[in-house]
Amino acid sequence: MSIRGPEALASLDEAMRDIRREEDEISKRLARSAERVTKIKESEAELFRQLAQLRLDPAVQGELDGAISAAEAKARDMLKTHAKDLSKAEKDVAESDATLSRLTAERAEALKLFEGHQSELKALAAKLGASIAREPAFAAKRAQATELADIAAQSMRKTEQAEADQDDKGKPYRDDPLFMYLWEAGYGTASYRANNLIRYFDGMVANIVGFQKARPNFAMLNEIPLRLREHAERQIEIAKAAEAELDALETQAIDAAGGKPIREAMEAAQKTIDALDAQIVATEDQRDETAKTLGTLSQGGNPAFESALGELVVALGREDIQTLLAEARRTRTGQDDTIVAQIDDARARAKEEDAETAEQKERLKTLAARRRELEDIQWEFKKQRFDDPRSTFREDKLVGDLLDGFLRGGISAASYWEQWQRSQNWSAGTSDWGGGVGLPNNGRQRSSSPWPDNGGSTFNWPDSSFGGGNSTKSKPSNGGFGGGWGRPSSGGSSGGGFSRPRTGSSGTRKHSGFKTGGGF
Repeated sequence: MSIRGPEALASLDEAMRDIRREEDEISKRLARSAERVTKIKESEAELFRQLAQLRLDPAVQGELDGAISAAEAKARDMLKTHAKDLSKAEKDVAESDATLSRLTAERAEALKLFEGHQSELKALAAKLGASIAREPAFAAKRAQATELADIAAQSMRKTEQAEADQDDKGKPYRDDPLFMYLWEAGYGTASYRANNLIRYFDGMVANIVGFQKARPNFAMLNEIPLRLREHAERQIEIAKAAEAELDALETQAIDAAGGKPIREAMEAAQKTIDALDAQIVATEDQRDETAKTLGTLSQGGNPAFESALGELVVALGREDIQTLLAEARRTRTGQDDTIVAQIDDARARAKEEDAETAEQKERLKTLAARRRELEDIQWEFKKQRFDDPRSTFREDKLVGDLLDGFLRGGISAASYWEQWQRSQNWSAGTSDWGGGVGLPNNGRQRSSSPWPDNGGSTFNWPDSSFGGGNSTKSKPSNGGFGGGWGRPSSGGSSGGGFSRPRTGSSGTRKHSGFKTGGGF
């Protein structure tokens, strides 16, 4: 069963809320554990006082009690300050979570608004399609744009093949250290610089490896892809210019038919979405920093608190106290045995708390890493415009078993994102104006944008409104995150890394907004 883009993003949002909720719960458990350890140590100190009263003379008792009491008092004071800092950090995280919930809800509403205008525009385009497609100027421009897009695509395919040949056929040359030594030295060219002795020996090496015959072939292998890429990029720019002209005709047609207010409303909705995304990123980064602070405090990471608790531990570990305990164990009296048993119990509970704390710390670290990875995936999801109302995914497991696998660490973030890309498609009736113009932009059908921030005035007609039964459905390829003109990443979709900006960046989405018609 397939799922739509908005619903898929909502599932990721829900998973994110679950992660944050568990982070908060673990931080609170760690905080309570740190408090319990402190109280256990205070209880242990009181038990040693009682033991001292039974076994030591008053003078020694006073000295021992003074040392323990001073450490206790400092620990209590620091615990109060630590509790205030902890409470503030918890409040800050809660406020960030509330802000993120609000922004996410507002974004969902803006997306619904966008979808409504999109449907209106689609209905209008369906009424106008046949008549506009018959206009000579539009038909000629569409044919020209299609032809130029095909030329650009063919040029890019030739370029990519030449680059693949360069990697494959150039390997024997690059693997020959003598050949590469001469090549890098510029032997046989005007750039070669060496004294007579070096020239003599380099000449001998050149004869051994057949450098004079091999050098032109290797130079050609390197030169051809560069020239082909330059040509392909020129063809792409020409095709984009033709497409922009076709976009202008489309926009004029829809505006003349009364669609301008709808189009402008879509643009406004898109700007709202972009602004909310920027706020979400900034708030996520702010929350990440606050969560780090909360995690440190909840684990007793306040330096002053650690010092105060450490002094109490040191006080309870004094040699005279340990001697007192050892002597109490050797003698069998009812009161001694009871106090010693209570001390052993307190230490056992402290050890259990330490073991549980270690597990919770590791879990908190894992959750923080998973949260940041999911933030990266959500960013790419929006950047590729997979949350567009017409975007669909064939695999509903992406928000089921596969999502669970990712959250549990069974699937890497890159692998999980790659499966989103492979599953994504555009729902029926979301092709461009029907002419099938396809620029080689990472597999996308159209490259320009309908939004002002990208300098375009594109309007993509949905369905096959303007005739031409060559309608296709666009699907971004696996050529790396974000796509774009230029050489694809050799690592495929998971090789380019995630592009989400982190603290210190502008936090804006680097894309051109939803298309009203076909591929983005």
